[in-house]
Amino acid sequence: MDFVNALVALSNFVLIPAIAYGSQLALGALGVTLIYGILRFSNFAHGDTMAFGTMVTILVTWLFQSWGIGLGPLPTALLAIPFGIAGTAVLVLLTDRVVYRFYRAQKAKPIIFVMVSIGVMFIYNGLTRFVLGADDQIFSDGERFIISAGDFKRATGLAEGLGLKTTQAITVIVAILVVAVLFWFLNRTRTGKSMRAYSDNEDLALLSGINPERVVMVTWLIVAGLITVAGVLYGLDKSYKPFTYFQLLLPIFASAIVGGLGSPLGAIAGGFVIAFSEVGITYAWKKVLGYMMPEALEPSGLVQLLATEYKFAVSFMILVIVLLFRPTGLFKGKSV
Repeated sequence: MDFVNALVALSNFVLIPAIAYGSQLALGALGVTLIYGILRFSNFAHGDTMAFGTMVTILVTWLFQSWGIGLGPLPTALLAIPFGIAGTAVLVLLTDRVVYRFYRAQKAKPIIFVMVSIGVMFIYNGLTRFVLGADDQIFSDGERFIISAGDFKRATGLAEGLGLKTTQAITVIVAILVVAVLFWFLNRTRTGKSMRAYSDNEDLALLSGINPERVVMVTWLIVAGLITVAGVLYGLDKSYKPFTYFQLLLPIFASAIVGGLGSPLGAIAGGFVIAFSEVGITYAWKKVLGYMMPEALEPSGLVQLLATEYKFAVSFMILVIVLLFRPTGLFKGKSV
């Protein structure tokens, strides 16, 4: 019985949160790896683009809620996501036309694009703060739990309760659907194959008649969809705060680099590696170990390697280790 309680506690505080968080990071990292693989630069405005898309979704969600439009037990934000994607698509395409296209025409080095994207990042950040402010914004509605800890205890008679939030289940389901559609698009459609060809060999792709501007446009549209969905899922699961999305840039980039830059499969794997590392290292293991160990050996302290406020430091440590010992990542993407 103690083993079952330990497993329930582990699932409740580590496994389920890490799977949901890993799904969010994976979607964000897919956006990073597409930009790096096809447009060939590291977009430091990625987190704030995610914040913008989530902001648009929040505004439309509030509008729907004021009109009495909803999805019953599901969050109203699911209805607003297409509007968030559309707003983000307009923003990134406008930014590309006004800013990035000039540097592509000049065949600027990747470091120039990185510096430009940092400037874009500050503009996006200021825009979201101006519209919604810097405070937390709660926009989730509907049923909070599919299974509550209290109901689980009463149903099973266990001492430990298992809580499964609606947003956690939605995150995993939506992430699986989005990834499935993305991989189908990249592998089965003519446009997707053109994007892969352009990523593998730009000169050969151009000789084959592939329109580079169309590839760039489609890439930005896909990225807009990925990061808006990722941002909304993260905001529903936790809360929306512009600075938090800026901080998410580190674990998202770490996910892409750990998995292998330019590798979509690597981005997904890297997202879960980072998520389980962050959650596992910052979790206080006292309760789980208390169930598993004899009473005489039960730990007196929290058995927590790092406090939760240092979880992003875990991403940084893993990133440094990977860059030092395996710069191409788990799936042998492009070295940094």
